[in-house]
Amino acid sequence: MADINLKEVTLIVGVVTACYWNSLFCGFVFDDVSAILDNKDLHPSTPLKTLFQNDFWGTPMSEERSHKSYRPLTVLTFRLNYLFSELKPMSYHLLNMIFHAVVSVIFLKVCKLFLDNRSSVIASLLFAVHPIHTEAVTGVVGRAELLSSIFFLAAFLSYTKSKGPDNSIVWTPIALTVFLVAVATLCKEQGITVVGICCVYEVFIAQGYTLPLLCTTAGQFLRGKGSIPFSMLQTLIKLIVLMFSTLLLVVIRVQVIQSQLPVFTRFDNPAAVSPTPTRQLTFNYLLPVNVWLLLNPSELCCDWTMGTIPLIESFLDIRNLATFTFFCFLGALGVFSLRYPGDSSKTVLMALCLMALPFIPASNLFFPVGFVVAERVLYVPSMGFCILVAHGWQKISNKSVFKKLAWICLSMVIFTHALKTLHRNWDWESEYTLFMSALKVNKNNAKLWNNVGHALENEKNFERALKYFLQATHVQPDDIGAHMNVGRTYKNLNRTKEAEESYMMAKSLMPQIIPGKKYAARIAPNHLNVYINLANLIRANESRLEEADQLYRQAISMRPDFKQAYISRGELLLKMNKPLKAKEAYLKALELDKNNADLWYNLAIVHIELKEPNEALKNFNRALELNPKHKLALFNSAILMQESGEVKLRPEARKRLLNYINEEPQDANGYFNLGMLAMDDKKDTEAEMWMKKAIKLQADFRSALFNLALLYSQTAKELMALPVLEELLRYYPDHIKGLILKGDILMNQKKDILGAKKCFEKILEMDPSNVQGKHNLCVVYFEEKDLLKAERCLVETLALAPHEEYIQRHLNIVRDKISSSNFVEQPIFPAGKTSGVEGDNIPTENVKEIRNEPRPTQIIKTSDNKSQSKSNKQLGKNTDKETSHKTAKEIKEIEKKRVAALKRLEEIERILNGE
Repeated sequence: MADINLKEVTLIVGVVTACYWNSLFCGFVFDDVSAILDNKDLHPSTPLKTLFQNDFWGTPMSEERSHKSYRPLTVLTFRLNYLFSELKPMSYHLLNMIFHAVVSVIFLKVCKLFLDNRSSVIASLLFAVHPIHTEAVTGVVGRAELLSSIFFLAAFLSYTKSKGPDNSIVWTPIALTVFLVAVATLCKEQGITVVGICCVYEVFIAQGYTLPLLCTTAGQFLRGKGSIPFSMLQTLIKLIVLMFSTLLLVVIRVQVIQSQLPVFTRFDNPAAVSPTPTRQLTFNYLLPVNVWLLLNPSELCCDWTMGTIPLIESFLDIRNLATFTFFCFLGALGVFSLRYPGDSSKTVLMALCLMALPFIPASNLFFPVGFVVAERVLYVPSMGFCILVAHGWQKISNKSVFKKLAWICLSMVIFTHALKTLHRNWDWESEYTLFMSALKVNKNNAKLWNNVGHALENEKNFERALKYFLQATHVQPDDIGAHMNVGRTYKNLNRTKEAEESYMMAKSLMPQIIPGKKYAARIAPNHLNVYINLANLIRANESRLEEADQLYRQAISMRPDFKQAYISRGELLLKMNKPLKAKEAYLKALELDKNNADLWYNLAIVHIELKEPNEALKNFNRALELNPKHKLALFNSAILMQESGEVKLRPEARKRLLNYINEEPQDANGYFNLGMLAMDDKKDTEAEMWMKKAIKLQADFRSALFNLALLYSQTAKELMALPVLEELLRYYPDHIKGLILKGDILMNQKKDILGAKKCFEKILEMDPSNVQGKHNLCVVYFEEKDLLKAERCLVETLALAPHEEYIQRHLNIVRDKISSSNFVEQPIFPAGKTSGVEGDNIPTENVKEIRNEPRPTQIIKTSDNKSQSKSNKQLGKNTDKETSHKTAKEIKEIEKKRVAALKRLEEIERILNGE
């Protein structure tokens, strides 16, 4: 085996870079969304051990909805990407490009085992530029193929060194081979197939046997005419070690998937659920289809499921000729490579092994797979194809007649393939460009129409998305997911009637009950979302809440481990004011997923509804242990601490609010509640700063405006409060507390009796029974020296609040003043004194108005689930509202301010008595 030199490495790396540089500017598309964007296993907060418990998509292997694709080492490289660049796609694409270059270089070294130097470089170049690889290289999830191929080839190269002098066994390379096979399998399942290639290499290449020779030796031994040669015994020992190691890996792999195969539907792989002979004819025909893609990669498609390749239902189908021709050609090559000795036959044999053995897991021969054709699974088989092409080219070019033509054809193939690869990369720029390019190749795949619709839907272009979803239902009328997509889009367009009709259509297509048969084995998990989506739609109607609950219960009965159904039902039960049942639903969901921070958060909300703040805080804390950056848990737990009135909890509440504004710097609510905490701690300057920041972000922030004005009035800055109140009343003219505070400042600071009178009169226009506004208007009349009007006003006020003693006292004072003055105008108040404006219970300047956004009573909502793509969980937004709940601290403050109010009442009484 010749070593590779720097020039060859530079050439291959340069060609790979020239073909794939534009892939760096592509985003996350198709399966990347589930494997990267939606996969929590990439986050540093997720324990590393979880990578070895979940599948490639972040779903626990124990769950039936798991894809059962166990590739923890590939996910680990995604996690490293996330560590350095989080979700910026360029670094992910760069690493893929580097891995492809590494594979191409290692493949060159493998080629030199069977080809001369020139042909080896040609095979490596053909592999580097082949357009079939764009899915594996430009699609980020294709990294599983790349990583597995690196260790696949390394394991094979290691095994080639296991033959020592005199045909002895060198165990170190074999041990390394077994280790590398295990690593390759942890990157992708097909890595284990390298063991088969090592076995073929050992028998037919290393030992030089041919099939006739093996048959002759075995026949003699069985007839007792000879013994097994020592070299063959050595070979058998090595093969037994390899096979035992392989068997051990297979057993471990079966244990990991818990002896369960993934659940696929007839839409994913129609032939897998077809009867005989349709299933066999179609599966056999897919073999020449894959070879044709290697021969002529002109029409590539990212998704070959559903109706892309029609089923072969008859022996008379013309496509059976392609199958027959393929097997004839394959048989001829197999006979040549196994029957005849020589370097050429050995090269062809190893090329065929590289093409066939790694393809077996995707061939549907032993178990069904979730696709019809997948270009990425041809990554390793294409190595054998490139060796075969290079070997054929070598044979042709050695003949002087065809040498020039051979070079011209080879140059054209490499150049056109490189251009095709470069052009194909741009298709992976976005989901829209990818699926539109696929529709140019195949218009009979409803999934492609659905995915174009999803891409448009993500851009909020619902009208165009609807057209593609509807076309999907026309292409495949029984596609449940397509009808679900139509329903969701109608809902986004506020066409609820059509949305419900579409969901009902999808529901009608669900399999009917078969006694004694599990639903989970017959229904794709995402199709059960039709019950969730339909229930979410109809529960907007208060009269149909029970109907919605019935749908959730139906989904749970069909699949008891359907976590999303429990979550959605918990939300509904809270809406129906059934917190205990909601608690049961969330606890059941937590049994299925105890590491879900959102579930712990929602359970905290239930405890708040049950008036159990301590339990609520424990659950908030649990959510934050799982996800320290859980925004709603940070915010609402801080508010809960603040409202508890416990001084010792305030520092932690402040810390969480500071973390919250780091996560949500544009949310004014975080700054506002920091301001309220500062007001509680008498940190007036800090409170003013936070309130101003809140108002800067949200100019019409009602509570922030009022409490900033209140802060100024409490710190002897009443005149600074006036412009803030003017701004508040400009946005909210009916803000009664703001009007009372403004009237108080106008009376006491500005001496603007007329302005104060307008404020109190406006309050009474909106609320004639407002005692505080009514009483303050009586004081205005007194200031205007209209004692009779003041008397009538106080009588009316007393009727509204007959138990308020201070109103009766004021009425007596006014009547005494009327009697003593005999209606003669005289100064009522000593010079330099003005009346105070009093409240019925609490002085106006001491009223706090608090609005917490989002409120703790809001739960994390679930959005309609998208079929054929992972649903995105949306955090529930909360409406603006004021709370009437008072904390223990606020009650203490209120009592203090009540005492201050009574002192002011006494002062008014002294004034009214002329003291």
